[in-house]
Amino acid sequence: MISVKEHHLEQIVEYRHKLYREPRLKHLFLELTLRCNEHCRHCGSYAGDVCMPEMTPEQYHDVLVKVKEDFDISDMMLCITGGEPLLRKDFFTIMEDARDLGYRWGMTTNATMITKDVAHRLRTAGMRTISVSIDGLEETHDSFRGLKGGYRRAMEGIQNLIDEGGFQAIQVTTVVNHTNMHELDALWEIFREMDIDSWRIINLEPIGRALQYPELMLTKEDYRTMFDFIRSKRREGWPVQYGCSHYLGLDYEREVRDWYWLCNAGVYTASIMTNGDIGACLDIERRPETIQGNIFKDSFKDVWDNRFEIFRKPLSQSCEKCKGCSSAKYCLGDSFHSWNYDTNEPMICMRGILFDTEESGVSE
Repeated sequence: MISVKEHHLEQIVEYRHKLYREPRLKHLFLELTLRCNEHCRHCGSYAGDVCMPEMTPEQYHDVLVKVKEDFDISDMMLCITGGEPLLRKDFFTIMEDARDLGYRWGMTTNATMITKDVAHRLRTAGMRTISVSIDGLEETHDSFRGLKGGYRRAMEGIQNLIDEGGFQAIQVTTVVNHTNMHELDALWEIFREMDIDSWRIINLEPIGRALQYPELMLTKEDYRTMFDFIRSKRREGWPVQYGCSHYLGLDYEREVRDWYWLCNAGVYTASIMTNGDIGACLDIERRPETIQGNIFKDSFKDVWDNRFEIFRKPLSQSCEKCKGCSSAKYCLGDSFHSWNYDTNEPMICMRGILFDTEESGVSE
């Protein structure tokens, strides 16, 4: 007898193939800068002391006007990221313009620059949601993110946002690695006393700068510990959730986040990078087959409608290891950001970690 989860997953499979044919742009990421005042070990974009051309407020205005003409922005969220977006001196010029054009927007930040005045300006500029990175207790956080005092300043930034009020959601995001696993309970005791709306926990991914630190990657035991922690808190009614990465198998799907896994890259999500390149999720490796165009040469609407082919078919079709796995119809080769485009195989597969080969229909 098919389980409720399997029934839902079959529906997701059907819906995913519909999205391949009829994608819906719901999240447009704007990478305002690759400059950052931190130097995080996990950064997929190698942000930090980066010097490269950045789009001007006038160029962003032209892009946003055209997107508004071509799409229904009432069903779209601008997701502002970097680097650290607040390093741009013209940040509020860009975002107040987006507000005036009718866009809803949210931001990912390290919060070290969010003073009381900045929190107030973020609210009046129309910011709806914000995700702030806290990657461990003070010593761990500062070491992992390469900024002494970063934890203290980030926590002050969160409190300034809470005190300001008026935001739809204030979220804390924690990247879990092998060395900060043991701090989850202590972080929980801190966050449960704060008036935040959710705590998002994600695992360190083998991308970007993290590839230089293999000792930080999670073990099988780490993964299970992390997911069991999230599941236990959710069962107690707390707003803790796993991020959007990875198909987790029948036991954990729908247990650690609000719905089932579905990679949004190229079907719900697109991005405009600092140099104007057009892609899907910003965590995806930047290479010729994943960059779909450039805003200075191409129509964004044309790119969205007629390119993105790589993101609108299952990755599993090109992977010999995936073809014999019955779970491939659910995971489709897993996330685009953790795919090895040279060897055509996933860099992370939860088969053998969270679910066994009997579930997947494959024998070792």
